[in-house]
Amino acid sequence: MPDYTHAPEPLGVPTRRAALRLLDAVLRRGESLESALPAATRAIHGPDRGLAHAIAAETLRRLPDLDAMIDSVTKTNLPDDAKARMALRIALVQVLILGTPSHAAISTVLPLVDGGPRKLVHGVFGTLFRANMLLPEVPTLPAPVELRWEAAWGEEMVDAAGRAIAAPPPLDLTIADPAETEGWREKLGGESFMPGHLRLGDHDSVPDMAGFGDGAWWVQDIAASLPARLLGKAPSEGGGHVLDLCAAPGGKTLQLAAAGWTVTSVDNSQSRIKRLRENLYRTHLKSEVVNADILEWAPTEPADAILIDAPCSATGIFRRHPDVLHRVRPSIIAETAALQARIFARAADWVKPGGTLVYATCSLEPSEGEAQLDAFLAARSDYTIVPVEQAELPAGITPTEAGTVRTLPGMLAEQGGCDGFFIARLKRS
Repeated sequence: MPDYTHAPEPLGVPTRRAALRLLDAVLRRGESLESALPAATRAIHGPDRGLAHAIAAETLRRLPDLDAMIDSVTKTNLPDDAKARMALRIALVQVLILGTPSHAAISTVLPLVDGGPRKLVHGVFGTLFRANMLLPEVPTLPAPVELRWEAAWGEEMVDAAGRAIAAPPPLDLTIADPAETEGWREKLGGESFMPGHLRLGDHDSVPDMAGFGDGAWWVQDIAASLPARLLGKAPSEGGGHVLDLCAAPGGKTLQLAAAGWTVTSVDNSQSRIKRLRENLYRTHLKSEVVNADILEWAPTEPADAILIDAPCSATGIFRRHPDVLHRVRPSIIAETAALQARIFARAADWVKPGGTLVYATCSLEPSEGEAQLDAFLAARSDYTIVPVEQAELPAGITPTEAGTVRTLPGMLAEQGGCDGFFIARLKRS
């Protein structure tokens, strides 16, 4: 006799249910979108998994504006975590951003509120649709983020950040051999901001693109490529030894190895270490890979150079990971800043006299960048800043007066922008 107790859901509903799980993981439990993806999408596969991710990501890009739209036609505001609000967010973002027909958008979210106010969801959606609902051209940032960034960087930066999050960023590639940059530009298209860099707009799936399987290039935002660039090529005699700390998944390790350095890559995440090894294998580059906590591990001898890609709030990569704007709170920023200070102080003892240390974070929080450097220099008289020169950076990104690098929303805006980074290059006396 057939079992009707677990009948399959209508077409499209499992994908929207997966998107709901993703949003719940980010907004209620504080998980990252990427870490929540495997569990939230385990019941779907292939393109459906990609669609669920896209729905959740686009909802997070536009969350304040979606909520303002919903609240404009309800007598009483729905609770932030109510399934009715979640269903409306998912339906609206499909119509307004992803181009889903309205009937498909609403019919695939109503089952998400079974046992709840389905009539309310249908009514609110219908009211907004008949009113020719539109989202603002520049997305609104979450209020706590807007206040924090305005205090640190000013209104112009906040406006630029809103424009930057409106759409996923372009794809940046780092070319293993900078001398081949023009050749890869001719093959793949796009534009180059400096030797060894290529930026693409529309493109094929990354694994299907020419050069990926051969390891000729890897995906890496232009700002993320700068810390390793500031170490330059390895010394010509014998090659210098560099420690890449918090190295996985390995973009900076690949840069250093390609530049001739003898690299030791250290990271405490087994899953990320696995990706680092895969990237080394694909690109035919070499590094000694160490799976360890750098607060407990130590090298056997000092290194010529160290690159600290410090763990941080990651607010600088909000364009590609909009979840950070909703789950990173001041308490998390304070925790990562404290961890950075410990790593910074510990690693500084591993640099040879005359050697170089590059400290970098993909954060837009001054406490994880400028303040971190100030505290370090106040405690370590044996370190001084080696000023970054404009010739070392692409046009559109300029060094600060102190000789460090701070990339902000608005830089390279006409070319597609860049991630938010703080980078300092230091020399040990």
